[in-house]
Amino acid sequence: MRVIVRTVSELCITVGAVIVLFVVYVLFWTGVKADSVMQDQIDQLQRQWSKGAVQQPAGGGSGAVSAGPARPVPYRGGRPFAIMYIPRLGFTWNKPVLEGTATDTLKKGLAHYAGTARLGQTGNFAVAGHRRTYGDPFKDFPELRPEDPVVLTDGTTWFTYRIDKGPYKTVPTDIEVIDPVPRMSGYTRPGRYLTLTTCDPEWGHSHRLIVWAHLDATQPVEAGKPEALRR
Repeated sequence: MRVIVRTVSELCITVGAVIVLFVVYVLFWTGVKADSVMQDQIDQLQRQWSKGAVQQPAGGGSGAVSAGPARPVPYRGGRPFAIMYIPRLGFTWNKPVLEGTATDTLKKGLAHYAGTARLGQTGNFAVAGHRRTYGDPFKDFPELRPEDPVVLTDGTTWFTYRIDKGPYKTVPTDIEVIDPVPRMSGYTRPGRYLTLTTCDPEWGHSHRLIVWAHLDATQPVEAGKPEALRR
């Protein structure tokens, strides 16, 4: 009997140790890895931007006759194309924005919903991010408030959005929150909107938290940081 009790006790200790190690992995190690990966994405963008590469019209070149403005280059799935800053979440808070919402993409940063508007353009530029794990990019999402700025750059332009509504709680099947004129946003006509989404509760995914913003201002990167990012 004493042997059985000792065996059960040792088993409980082992199981407990495994659980503790798993929690440490989820809370700490995935965050460390994700922070490194996100910084790599940002570094990749900044290297690309530092080269000063500009989009050229198809078939363009020296002496070519332009038939009009070039079409924007499509965002590449799983690749970063912008950096987001939200001062409310901290003046050191900045995250890469990648194209597509695949599971692997969300491990690298924030994810742009494919099919929604391009950054700064008419429509709804919709972005998702993890609340917890993989760097906890939107851990403090509930702290966002109307009038808070959300600033993004694509390397050539600063885009400053202002939050109008949220955080609004809904269910994952409520996909109308990322419509061109989002449901429940208060917007009634087409505009240049931003939607941010994350999971709720903090360690669950039964619901979603949403904020909506409108494009308030733009300026070229050569003009320096926008007012919202100046301390």
